[in-house]
Amino acid sequence: MEPPFRPIDLDLDRGTGPPTRPGHAVLVGVAGRPRPVGEAFDVLLTAEPDPPRPWVGCADPDAVVRLLRERVTRQPAAAVTLVQVLRTGAALPAPDRLVLESLAYSALQGGAGFRDWLAAAPARSPRPAAEPVRLHRDGGCLTVTLARPRVRNAFDAATRDALCEALEVAVADPTVTRVDLRGEGPVFSSGGDLAEFGTSRDPAAAHLVRVGRSPAALLQRCAAKVTAHLHGACVGAGIELAAFAGRVLAAPDTTVRLPELGMGLIPGAGGTVSLPPRIGRRRTAYLALTGTALGATEAFTWGLVDEIGEEPAVHP
Repeated sequence: MEPPFRPIDLDLDRGTGPPTRPGHAVLVGVAGRPRPVGEAFDVLLTAEPDPPRPWVGCADPDAVVRLLRERVTRQPAAAVTLVQVLRTGAALPAPDRLVLESLAYSALQGGAGFRDWLAAAPARSPRPAAEPVRLHRDGGCLTVTLARPRVRNAFDAATRDALCEALEVAVADPTVTRVDLRGEGPVFSSGGDLAEFGTSRDPAAAHLVRVGRSPAALLQRCAAKVTAHLHGACVGAGIELAAFAGRVLAAPDTTVRLPELGMGLIPGAGGTVSLPPRIGRRRTAYLALTGTALGATEAFTWGLVDEIGEEPAVHP
């Protein structure tokens, strides 16, 4: 079996040309300056600041290559699955990409990487909220607020189901012309509730639940109506779902991060579907593979958010 990580120095390998097929490895291209390359590459790094998409600019590309090698080597199944999902999904309709992501996520839930992470993770007690999602209707505007600030608006099953109910209203009711998605407290959302990770012992059944009760699928259907208001940490599902919105506004303190690879997983709330149309599959892979936090300014430059401005805090 080939190694799961394959870096290529494009400045040295100009004569060989880009590979026509990436194989079963994370393929990373590195160049001093951006230039056209083949579609096979999963991540493209350059020392040039502020390069055009799909390149990622970094002061020390060699250091980033070392980071990528370490993270891919630690979680090879998740890393290779991630780039395969991103490559394959590029040719599929958006609803099918959600199914593909969920199938891959469920397969990894049964893998050694996730089991090892679960075994090492500290025990966490669930802290359910009586009203995990709060709704307010004002004429044609529906405000949907994640309302679990005690746990940084982490997504548990109850939050997912309540969000689905709210978005079903937006999809079904033509008099709802605007949906504002907000988070209560100091952060928009810290992502999936770790207290529930690993509680499902049947990955196949979890897949059916994931695609049957999917906030991502509903957001796809009403995206043109939705404005996501981000502030503070937007981790995992916190940015994956928000990125479906037709418009994404971010406070200056906003940071986004995709942490799932460290758990032996890939984004599972729709991130492999929602981020590529905004930033491309290579930059999506870079965020997921490195776990790097992106600040508001860079997220705006990349197109992950549409505007930066002061967002008022939402209080209970």
